[in-house]
Amino acid sequence: MKLVLDNAVEFKKAIDAVSVLIDEAELIVSKDGLKLKAADPSQISMIDFKMPKEAFSEYKVESETKIGIDLDYLSQVLNRSKSSEKLILELDEKDSRLKIQLKDSSVRSFSVPLIEISSSDLPTPKIEFDAEVKATAGLIQDGLKDAVLVSTHVTLGVTSKNFFIKAGSSKGDSANEITKDDKNLKELNAKKECYAMFPLSYLQDMLKAASSDTEVHLYLKTNAPVKITYAIGKAEIEYFLAPRIESS
Repeated sequence: MKLVLDNAVEFKKAIDAVSVLIDEAELIVSKDGLKLKAADPSQISMIDFKMPKEAFSEYKVESETKIGIDLDYLSQVLNRSKSSEKLILELDEKDSRLKIQLKDSSVRSFSVPLIEISSSDLPTPKIEFDAEVKATAGLIQDGLKDAVLVSTHVTLGVTSKNFFIKAGSSKGDSANEITKDDKNLKELNAKKECYAMFPLSYLQDMLKAASSDTEVHLYLKTNAPVKITYAIGKAEIEYFLAPRIESS
């Protein structure tokens, strides 16, 4: 196995999007590209990550390979990368290690030990969503920053006219209501009004790897998991987060 990516930093951002939720996971390298699907330890969120072989300038894979990796450590190694550097990934099956090279005018090499991961096939939640919002990550990130001042949970919702981010507690309330006139709200499609409450820290983590101008697709249904998707380069990131259901 040998994979070459011309922009090492792009791969680092993609791995960061996974490692905010998952410490260890099994990366599947197939003839079509890389993929990873895992739930966080609390089982309230999951991520589905895909990076097609077209993202790589060189992609040599003889057969499907599963690589168990400490994502936090891999992220630390990739954090040493620079945008001018190429990233070269090679599998050393004999010593059970992932060899990483950062190549520019000089070459820096790292060797990351592989780990055993007991993985099960996670089904993707099948939800018929009632609303889809397309907005810049910065718009959503700002609303979450407002909400964190008053609560650890936030309500996301839509009406026929706006998308809203609200929070409330004994500290007070915050409300961010974004109309279709806002240039950062690219699209709002709602079959009906819907809303759900979520743990704020998870949403912040899910958007951490997105730059402020990244287009985020957010899918909602009342008291159902939210689905959040966006791209980092050619990598596709898809998150699901379970809602907090308030007892009446």
